[in-house]
Amino acid sequence: MARQQLLGLFLVLAIMVAVVWGDPSGGCDQDRQDMIRECKKYEGWPAEPKIEPSEACCAVWQRANIPCLCAGVTKEKEKVWCMEKVVYVAKFCKKPFQPGYQCGSYTVPSSLGQ
Repeated sequence: MARQQLLGLFLVLAIMVAVVWGDPSGGCDQDRQDMIRECKKYEGWPAEPKIEPSEACCAVWQRANIPCLCAGVTKEKEKVWCMEKVVYVAKFCKKPFQPGYQCGSYTVPSSLGQ
C-alpha cells in the first residue's frame, strides 16, 4: 500500500513540474509549426537563390523563441533546412543571429550574422 501511495505522489509531483516548468522539448512547438508553415519555402535547400521572405514569415521570426527552436535543430533537420538561408531570413526580418551563435550544429559565421 505504501508503495502505491509513493508512486501516486511521484506521479502528482511529475505532473506539477510539467505544468510549472513546461516540457522543454515541446516549449516551442507552435513556433516550430508556424516557422514550417510560413518560412520553409525561404529557408529550405538549395542554398541559392535566397528569396526575400514574406511579412508573415518575418512576423513568425519576430515572436518565435529562437533559442528553443535552435535547441531542437538536429543533423536530420539540417538536411531539410539550409542554415545559411535561415541566417539570411533572420537578418532580413531584423532579428539577426550574432556571429558565433550555435543553432543545432551550425555556427553562424561572422560574414553572415548581423
